[in-house]
Amino acid sequence: MNPTIDPHQHPFRIANFRAYWLSRFAGTIAVSAMSIVIGWQVYNLARETMDIRQAAFMLGMIGFAQFVPLFLLTPITGLVADSFDRRWIVRGTTTLLVLTAATLWLLTWSGHLTLGALFAAAVAFGVARAFSGPAYSALAPNLVPRAVLPTAIAISSIAWQVGTIAGPSVGGLLYAIHPEVAYGVATLLFLVALVFMFLIGPVAQPAAQTDHRPLARIIEGFTYVRRNRLVLATITLDLFAVLLAGATSLLPVYARDILHVGSQGLGVLAAGMGIGAAVTAIWFSIRPMSRNVGVKMLVAVIVFGIAILTFGVATPIVELIGLTPGTIAGFPIHPAFVLSLVALIVAGGADMISVYVRQSLIQLHTPDVMRGRVSAVSQLTISASNELGEFESGVMASLLGPVGAVVFGGVGAIAVTIGWARLFPELGAAKTFDPPEILETEPQHGEAKP
Repeated sequence: MNPTIDPHQHPFRIANFRAYWLSRFAGTIAVSAMSIVIGWQVYNLARETMDIRQAAFMLGMIGFAQFVPLFLLTPITGLVADSFDRRWIVRGTTTLLVLTAATLWLLTWSGHLTLGALFAAAVAFGVARAFSGPAYSALAPNLVPRAVLPTAIAISSIAWQVGTIAGPSVGGLLYAIHPEVAYGVATLLFLVALVFMFLIGPVAQPAAQTDHRPLARIIEGFTYVRRNRLVLATITLDLFAVLLAGATSLLPVYARDILHVGSQGLGVLAAGMGIGAAVTAIWFSIRPMSRNVGVKMLVAVIVFGIAILTFGVATPIVELIGLTPGTIAGFPIHPAFVLSLVALIVAGGADMISVYVRQSLIQLHTPDVMRGRVSAVSQLTISASNELGEFESGVMASLLGPVGAVVFGGVGAIAVTIGWARLFPELGAAKTFDPPEILETEPQHGEAKP
């Protein structure tokens, strides 16, 4: 870190962080827009020849297509993030996303888009995220003073969450105009993200390792996570909770065949979690969390599970109560759609609390020379919870139906959280983000600091 930077300076007053934030913001909008459009196109193409459960399974397979490259590459990409300039890693992966979006635009415009092309794009997304995730996460702490890192994490999360709000809505609306318009805008946004990443000047980074033992260094990242029980607990809690409650992959099913709101309604539903998360992230950027962080994380994950459960049974609840569709300011409003949206907003806010605590604990409890590898381990579990969670949701939907799959996931997330509170008392004991000692050096091979 540049010693001339005020250690209490707000992150947005640092030029490199501003460029980082804007790059992430533009890229997140593009990714979110493309994800919702790809999911919608996969489900619609599948429904031409399949029933609801089979088409839902195809949505799960899209998540699996993204997870496979992440799973295979993540151990290597963490080492890459600790060995090479993290800015150039992100620049390269963003270039790959530009090419992928442009290809989908061309195929859609020419009328040659197929399920195979969409699955190939999902694999390209997985490869790009495998390399960019650890580099992005490990780069952020190099841009700001340690004292304001939790604030920087909250602000960085705003870029992601606001992008998550805008992306699906923009993607759904642009898709309603014409599918290739959505891909064209996504391509331009990826280019904007690439430009801002090039505006980040030189930053401090661990010296390149020349000990010629890459396999041992990869293993050290996993060893550190395994031996630091607090880091292990925060990573694995997210893994299992979101793996089970990953209901967002089934939103195209709900939009088309359960709530009957079409692509525009799909965009609104997909933005729901982002709305709740963004509001929470803005609050934390103003009033950073500082006390009882572990307990708050556990409570947040339970609330997340309850909200997902509510989303799953919104239609039966409305039918049981006897509510009927009405209008507000002349617009038709369906109670099940409103309840589903509210449940997703609550789920997003609860998830943001979990993300905020998890990222702060992991970054502040990890030495800088290992942040790339530990971030890679974290990303692998996040990918397992998200992309593999989409696959799990697709499989469960093919067996239990969409509603049954979501209910199963919500109940599972609650049960996992209760179990983790007992299995890892370190979570409840974490009162602040501060580690027991400042971590500056890499543990020796085979060792890990507590």
